[in-house]
Amino acid sequence: PILSSEIRKTVFEHIHRNALDKEILMEIVGGHNNHVHCLFRLRNNQTIENMMQLIKGESSFWFNKSEFSGIKLNWQKEYFAVSVSESQVNAVKNYIATQEEHHKKKTWDEEYEEFIKKYGFVVFKDKS
Repeated sequence: PILSSEIRKTVFEHIHRNALDKEILMEIVGGHNNHVHCLFRLRNNQTIENMMQLIKGESSFWFNKSEFSGIKLNWQKEYFAVSVSESQVNAVKNYIATQEEHHKKKTWDEEYEEFIKKYGFVVFKDKS
């Protein structure tokens, strides 16, 4: 959980600016101390895998070259992605924007497990 409240805003703003520079249609970035949520639209020549490589790779390189008290950022290999219907975009934006308040009530792990069960998702773990 290295994304403390002191550095979170800077990191999220950087991720957002960098995504836009790379022509990723980033709507919003937010999260909490141990995770990041991004809402973006894919162009027809983009894949989720490619976008995640660009976002995660550049942001960890930038973070580790910055002066954040010697903290090193290494994103986990995995990520979780779901599509969102146009009718739910504003609800998702609100959810991402209110992560600070949201996680006062429920941890990321609790929320993740609840989401997986509620929607019946199967989680595949990378065996490497």
